[in-house]
Amino acid sequence: MAGIKELRLRIKSVGSIKQITRAMEMVASTKLRRFQDRAVASRPYSEEIAGLVSRLSSMLGDDMEDQPLFSPGAGDRTLVLLITSDRGLCGAFNTNLFRELERWLAGRDVSKHDFFVYGRKGAQYLTSRGRNVTRFITDPPMEEIDYHNAALTGRMLTSEFAGGAYKDVFIGYSAFESMVKYTPQITPFLPLTPDALGGAGEAQSEAIMEPDAKSIFESLVPRYLETRIYNSLLESLTSEYASRRFAMKNATDAADDMQKALKGVYNRKRQEGITKELLDIVGGTEAVK
Repeated sequence: MAGIKELRLRIKSVGSIKQITRAMEMVASTKLRRFQDRAVASRPYSEEIAGLVSRLSSMLGDDMEDQPLFSPGAGDRTLVLLITSDRGLCGAFNTNLFRELERWLAGRDVSKHDFFVYGRKGAQYLTSRGRNVTRFITDPPMEEIDYHNAALTGRMLTSEFAGGAYKDVFIGYSAFESMVKYTPQITPFLPLTPDALGGAGEAQSEAIMEPDAKSIFESLVPRYLETRIYNSLLESLTSEYASRRFAMKNATDAADDMQKALKGVYNRKRQEGITKELLDIVGGTEAVK
């Protein structure tokens, strides 16, 4: 069993770790509130613009045949935008997403899948398994991404799809549902389908469109795609910090329990030492008599 000095050092070491994990928990809680507010605020706009695109597509009817983003691309490859974290210490956040990705890839020809990646953890994971990472997006860092950066990513994906290299595009991210629930998913991005838009909307023929439904539709679709990317990034960031907060809280609680257990052992050892010294003193006194 460890001696008094070693136990004292271990107690001090665990205490230092507990201070670090508690500080990381507080930082994660602060950032979680910030990103959660932004993610929740973006949902109504995202849902409304999806519904509007769906209703306009129903109104256009046969004219939709001229829309290239609503039919499979000319290529035979698939492009996936994977959104992960830059740093670790966030529990099973990345692991669950990677598990969902592997489940989704099962039965597919992996050699015909290319990846755009946000987050170093995703790039490391895909590279280590020989997956084709065609673009690793590092600038700006995940936490500094705004709508403008998301719009640039949306345009890149749309350009790749419209260029004829890919038949479809997907987004892999973790959807934030609550403080303790974030669901990893691989969702279709292009081509646009009624399912992706939340179901076909009902045509509103009595609505007056100015200048006309087709012009509004063509200007609205790029905004919808950009909003999808932005919302996915916000949801993923929120899920990451919720997972990190939960992981750091568990680590802090575990360190606290370990420190209490070590202090109990330390006190018993210390008491045993004191008792032994007293017995030695008493025994020496009796021997002198």
